[in-house]
Amino acid sequence: CQAAREEGKQRNAMLGYTLLAAGFVAPVSSLLSSPSVVLHPAVAAASFSPIRSRSAASAFLNHHRRPRAFAAAVGPSSRRRNRLRRARPGSSPRRLFASSPVDANFETNPTNAMPSNSAAAADGGTSSTQSSALGGGNAGDFANASKTGHIPTFDGDEKARATDYANYFCSYAQLYHQKQMLADHNRMAAYHAAIMGNAAVFKDKVVMDVGTGSGILAVWAAKAGARRVYAVEYTDMANHARSVMEANGVSDVVTILQGAVEDVVLPAEEHLLEPEEGAPLDTQVVDIMISEWMGYFLLRESMLDSLIAARDKFLKPGTGLMMPSHATMYVAPIQDEEDRKASASEYAGAMGDWAEFVESTRGMYGVDMGVLERDFEREQREYYLLSSRWAELRPEQVLAEPAPVKDLDMATCTLDDARGMTEADDPCSFDFDVNADERGDGGPVSGFAGWFTVDFKSRTDDVGKERAPTLPNPAHLSTAPEDGYTHWGQQTFHLPSSIPLIHGETTRLRGSVELTRTKENLRLYNCRLRYASSRRKTGSAKDAVLMQGEEVEHVYQIL
Repeated sequence: CQAAREEGKQRNAMLGYTLLAAGFVAPVSSLLSSPSVVLHPAVAAASFSPIRSRSAASAFLNHHRRPRAFAAAVGPSSRRRNRLRRARPGSSPRRLFASSPVDANFETNPTNAMPSNSAAAADGGTSSTQSSALGGGNAGDFANASKTGHIPTFDGDEKARATDYANYFCSYAQLYHQKQMLADHNRMAAYHAAIMGNAAVFKDKVVMDVGTGSGILAVWAAKAGARRVYAVEYTDMANHARSVMEANGVSDVVTILQGAVEDVVLPAEEHLLEPEEGAPLDTQVVDIMISEWMGYFLLRESMLDSLIAARDKFLKPGTGLMMPSHATMYVAPIQDEEDRKASASEYAGAMGDWAEFVESTRGMYGVDMGVLERDFEREQREYYLLSSRWAELRPEQVLAEPAPVKDLDMATCTLDDARGMTEADDPCSFDFDVNADERGDGGPVSGFAGWFTVDFKSRTDDVGKERAPTLPNPAHLSTAPEDGYTHWGQQTFHLPSSIPLIHGETTRLRGSVELTRTKENLRLYNCRLRYASSRRKTGSAKDAVLMQGEEVEHVYQIL
């Protein structure tokens, strides 16, 4: 094993030099814990091509700085600069990912200009649980799924876990990323209010913090009076968390457990932990489970899977509390023409660069590369036009009352709930009215945006509301535009062409939103938006239609 690790270090030495030369000062060694790790192509290119090393490293760095984004197709430098410009200063990523092409497990309509590799739905034929879990496909359809179809931390082999660590968990081992989350004051205030504002509920309780990071939630739980706190952290950030516990005088209460939460074992006998009467498992000894698991548009990153596994294994089923306790996803139409047009312009620029490249390669080297234009165009279209964008929208950019498209009760939600939403399983439809006269600038509909809220409140399920403690002081965290900056921001889904708003008329947008995991990475999602637009005179009945458009469908990758 040691020899293999040394070989891996030597193999990736140039990667380290390249990234350091480009200004990336985080420890590159943390990217690779095993020589079997599968590198993202943009990173791998930096190791093996002196000509492309600076460009590839630049792509790595700039997408690393953009919140949770690491795009698969590396566009021209103007695109990378623009992404930096759009992201709010200080909104650097908490997650580092290799993203995949738009391969959504959706039946798509080829007339709606869908990506060529999105056309076929995954084959059915699995059990109902697995089919729902994998968006209708088999476990083998997903590159990093375990043999049972789960994320690698459930029951993946060593290679799958190592790759998952390199693509996802390793960024959590950096204090830089922890600082970005701790500097999100809306996030911090909500969790602080939920814990310290309900100290009487925490008094003498057993608490588990799933994904503790630097450990601040565990510190608050201890200071709120918890008898025992088990703070679980997969990465070496666990070492920093131990230091934080010592520095804050709670190391006698907080136990740091390093490892995947699916694997950890609580010292139940040593600490005299007991399950509630009638509990089906003797491991269900935790009174309160806290976690900050939410990703872009709530579900991205699939950390909810691990939280559900921890809940079912450790939380007391009748009296236990989840914090947060409930989550809701929203969508709304938006006006965002500057960024929509910028994406379209950059796409056009990329295709212009390609035409020049083909011509110069033919003229200088006698090789015709034009045969690749179709595939290049697809890559650029998916990257520029069919990828969601991190945004910090202003309230006035939201054109209608947001529609809730998915609700989760954290005490009862299932792995199927965590894996996405489809028209068959969820009330994921929307029906928006946009009154042109209420838009002072007359701006068009540029697309849709998605965000989420979470609540910290008493249990509402039939079992819990009878037996679990009541939270006297509920707390709320929102990532909506009107509630100010959070590092999650909002995800925007720009339309290829905007929908104009006509004075004296109301535009109606009816449709649905669906999410499924990508075949390349179970921690990433694709989003399908279907909608039809119509117009009527403002104030008239909804069926008094002046114009009715056809249903349109687009699939986006959530970066």
